[in-house]
Amino acid sequence: MARMELTVPLPVIGVVRTSRAEPEDTPIQAAINRAERGTVEIAEPYREGLAGLDGFGYAWLLTWLHRPGGPGGPGGPGGVPPLRQVPFLLRSEQRAMGIFATRGPRRVNPIGLSLIQILRVTGQAVLFAGVDVIDGTPVIDLKPYVTRFDRPPGDPPCGWLDQVTIAEGTTPARLARGKPPG
Repeated sequence: MARMELTVPLPVIGVVRTSRAEPEDTPIQAAINRAERGTVEIAEPYREGLAGLDGFGYAWLLTWLHRPGGPGGPGGPGGVPPLRQVPFLLRSEQRAMGIFATRGPRRVNPIGLSLIQILRVTGQAVLFAGVDVIDGTPVIDLKPYVTRFDRPPGDPPCGWLDQVTIAEGTTPARLARGKPPG
């Protein structure tokens, strides 16, 4: 297979403001930190794009995980992280998975995907619940969650994650200290 040499422009449309400063102390998914609040500040040239978003309960927040941490992250040796990694939730077992079977931040393209609850939309920002990124995280897109498009029918399998119990507020640091995920 030929190597693809494409450049994809991704303008930063805003920044996330949260009380979190370190990736290791930030909950691993928005769904397990629904009580914590944050703000998406939209850059001036893109603010008109917020029109109509206030009618939605949830949105997909796409971010650039600029501080994914760990050796082999973007900008590391070769610029490509290991394609097999031990996910945060499998640290106690030291069981590696392929990067595309994980939701971890150390990725070829460190794009974060968070389902946030919209609390309020102003002319320049979105106040939300469900923090799973650090303060200052660049925002590359915001899309409304639409139940009939985004929720698959039935109860689809979720691979190795189906065997893991995850407690509210689980962080990488907590998992590193040997605390079980459930």
